[in-house]
Amino acid sequence: MTMIDERDRRLVLGNLVEAVTLLRECREFSTLVPEVRVNLAFALPEARSASDVAAIEGRITVVCGYPYPAGTPGWGASDHMARLILEARNHDPGIHAGINFKCDNAIIEVVREYCADSGLSFGWIDRSHEPEEIIERDGASMPWKIKHLVATYGHIPRVFFEGPGWGKEPLFVVLGPDATEVALIAVEIARRFRAVSEAS
Repeated sequence: MTMIDERDRRLVLGNLVEAVTLLRECREFSTLVPEVRVNLAFALPEARSASDVAAIEGRITVVCGYPYPAGTPGWGASDHMARLILEARNHDPGIHAGINFKCDNAIIEVVREYCADSGLSFGWIDRSHEPEEIIERDGASMPWKIKHLVATYGHIPRVFFEGPGWGKEPLFVVLGPDATEVALIAVEIARRFRAVSEAS
C-alpha cells in the first residue's frame, strides 16, 4: 500500500465518522430509519470491489430515539450499498458515497419538494419493470437498476427511491461525492419531514 493509498483510506474513514456524527445529532432522522436500518458507505477514489468501500459495521439503527451506529466504519462492511456505488460510478465517476433511508408516500412528497427547492435531481426505480430473469439471478438487480435510472433520466439522479419489489422494503437512496454530503442531505430531509408532519 502506498502513502497515497493510506492517506485516501484515512480521509474516507474520517469523513464517515463526521457523517455519522451528523446523523447521531439529528433526532429527526430516527423517523427515517427503515426496517433494514441505514447503510452509509464511502468508496475509495479507485474502488474496484466492496473491500474498497468503507461503511458502518452493522448499519445505523435507533437507540433511545436517536440514530445510532451499531459499529464503527470498516472496509467491506457493506455489500448492497457498496455494489450500488460501484455500479453507479460506471455512469457517473463523481459518485463516491451513498446513504439509504425509509420510503413511503408522505416521505416521497417531502423529498420531491426538497429536491426541487435544492436543485437536486430526483427519480425512482419502477421495480415492476424488472425482468423475471433478473429478479431470479443473484446479484443481477443492481446493474439493472442503475441502467434503468440512466435509461429513464439520462443520468443517475442524486436522490431516488425504489418502488416495492417482491420481499423488498421500498427505500430512498442519496448519492454524492462524500459521506458528509449525503448525510447532510438526509438530515435536511428528515428535519423537513418532521416539520411537515407536525404541521399536518
